[in-house]
Amino acid sequence: MYALIDCNNFYVSCERAFQPQWQDKPVVVLSNNDGCIISRSEEAKALGIPMASPEFKIRELLQQNNIKVFSSNYPLYGDLSERVMKIMEGFTPNVEVYSIDEAFLDFNGIDVNDFYTYGLEMRERVWKWVGLPICVGIAPTKTLSKAANRIAKKYQEKTGGVYVIDTNEKRLKAIKWLKIEDVWGIGYRTVKKLKARNINTAYDFTLSHIEPWIRKEMGVVGMRIKYELEGNPAIGDGQVPEVRRTIATTRTFPKQITDFDLLRERITTFAMVTAEKLRKQKSCCQTIIVTLVADKHKTASQKYYYSRAVLLPFATQSGITISNTAISLLKSLLPETVSVKFKKAGVIVSDLIPENTRQFNLFTDENPKHMSLMKTLDKVNAKMGERVIRLASQEKKTWDMKQNMLSPRYTTNINEILQINVDS
Repeated sequence: MYALIDCNNFYVSCERAFQPQWQDKPVVVLSNNDGCIISRSEEAKALGIPMASPEFKIRELLQQNNIKVFSSNYPLYGDLSERVMKIMEGFTPNVEVYSIDEAFLDFNGIDVNDFYTYGLEMRERVWKWVGLPICVGIAPTKTLSKAANRIAKKYQEKTGGVYVIDTNEKRLKAIKWLKIEDVWGIGYRTVKKLKARNINTAYDFTLSHIEPWIRKEMGVVGMRIKYELEGNPAIGDGQVPEVRRTIATTRTFPKQITDFDLLRERITTFAMVTAEKLRKQKSCCQTIIVTLVADKHKTASQKYYYSRAVLLPFATQSGITISNTAISLLKSLLPETVSVKFKKAGVIVSDLIPENTRQFNLFTDENPKHMSLMKTLDKVNAKMGERVIRLASQEKKTWDMKQNMLSPRYTTNINEILQINVDS
């Protein structure tokens, strides 16, 4: 059996854990630079606050409904996420972190008499030790555990936040209820094709007459999803149904810039963040792309999007290699971008492969010391936070994010630790 644990409205819940006065009240959290809504409390959802909506467009609505707005506080969220995952290791040593607020638990080899009671114990312990609400879905496969978690979250009052698919009757009931667009691993383009064939639920996807189409259009990935929905484990540890083909780090600047040194610092930082994402998902890349975007309404030229790409002779996950390559690409863009003011930039990597399948190049390869250096860098930054170790070209930060509603870093900065006043 597998469990999928998911922290409810994670960013909002992290803020409420230290500011309980906002429990049962509408709360939202904004993205980097106080841009868009990325997390909403149930109360904010009920008021019609749309996900991913730019804050400035709904500012009046937020104020009219007295909705509390927080800037994103990633050091706090990352620390609380680690604490939740550590708690899960007390229930099974086989914990696979899927995202900052989700993890799969593998119970194979673990003797559990009552999975529902076990799930309730998980919820109670996380709430008692960290102060975060979670939902738990338990089923014979990862894909079904995702569906079970969705049921647990949708019907919390009835399920107690825990739902177990442990019979074929429950499995059939769940996949008949689950919409095809909510099946883990099926992208929106595939959903359109499936709906055109009148495949509207997960149950429809498992019907025998659709199998030839799945084999032809979705290949091994599609068949794994089908097997999983039928209750047969087909997705192993570390696997996801749909492999990411690119990783990107892009940001809009607080103000438009044209100076090369400022752009270089941003591109270097984006490259280092992208490399960190690669290492977290145990991947390497071979293609690196740098993009620059100008304000099309304020540029004399009709061209406002610029990009350069390069294919490396070897696969890499080194921040040094990726940042050096990105800076070279940035320099190659200079002749055609003189005097252009940019509002956005980004670094994108593609041609991703698992790190354990990387082929070394006999004649051209990166410095082998990079691998151990990156591991040390990740270890220190994970412990100290805020990427305290950086490249020399990042030494002077050229801009700060707009974070006008930032809460304290209660658990990662000793100067911002929670203070309690006790009357004598």
